[in-house]
Amino acid sequence: MRFMDIRETAEYLNVSVSWLYKNATSSGLVVYRFGAGVNSKIRFDVSEIEAWVKQQRVVGK
Repeated sequence: MRFMDIRETAEYLNVSVSWLYKNATSSGLVVYRFGAGVNSKIRFDVSEIEAWVKQQRVVGK
């Protein structure tokens, strides 16, 4: 697995960091936490982010 931090993920998805904190799990993104408590680090699996992006595709007529 290869992980991106929250800033890299926000940049990749063209969303704000605050949007990711508020909406990641409710949008179906899988969040990985490394560490415990306030100092834990949030990471996203690159392959899962890429799969999520493909699922968001809207096919027009």
